Amino acid sequence: MGEEFEKDYMRELRAFLVSEKQAGKTLYPPMPDIFNAFEFTPFDQVKVVILGQDPYHGPGQAHGLCFSVQAGVRPPPSLKNIFKEINSELGIEFSENGCLTPWAEQGVLLLNSVLTVQQNNAGSHQGKGWEQFTDRAIQVLNEQHQGLVFLLWGKYAQDKAAVIDRSRHLVLASPHPSPFSAHRGFLGNGHFAQANDYLQAQGKTPINWCLD
Repeated sequence: MGEEFEKDYMRELRAFLVSEKQAGKTLYPPMPDIFNAFEFTPFDQVKVVILGQDPYHGPGQAHGLCFSVQAGVRPPPSLKNIFKEINSELGIEFSENGCLTPWAEQGVLLLNSVLTVQQNNAGSHQGKGWEQFTDRAIQVLNEQHQGLVFLLWGKYAQDKAAVIDRSRHLVLASPHPSPFSAHRGFLGNGHFAQANDYLQAQGKTPINWCLD
């Protein structure tokens, strides 16, 4: 992925982010956290990929991992539904801890399509170049790995992952865990148990979805 940083679109993206900061806008996540998905889950350690869309745009939430919030921050509604589904499938109890770093450290790549956002302005950094970067990340994972699990929740994630070779990877799709759609098929999808069954069938260590 290193060569991507030298491409024109990434130079333009960096210039855009600098101009946003110079204009006094607050951006999330904090700059040191933008690439945390790749820092916590290097490509050679990826087992499961969860695709999100945008970072949270409220103070103190986003820290570079999709659906995750910083330690000490209450889980947002979509994450609560993720916890509810895991509890239903595997009997794991969750507290008010919404930081998913333990998943990332086990090989769960928690990747948003767009890696930055302006405070209180959802989707404000869409179409600025991030999508091209994260599309390339998915292509590289698809081509250079065998036997990954892709969890695709909602149409946005499913469209983005159209390049995945389903003969080489397990692709599990359902509606999004948002309160607006979770009851249309996210709750009850069985994805977390299926992911672990697939990993174990390949001789890989399953994910411990417990956070506490």
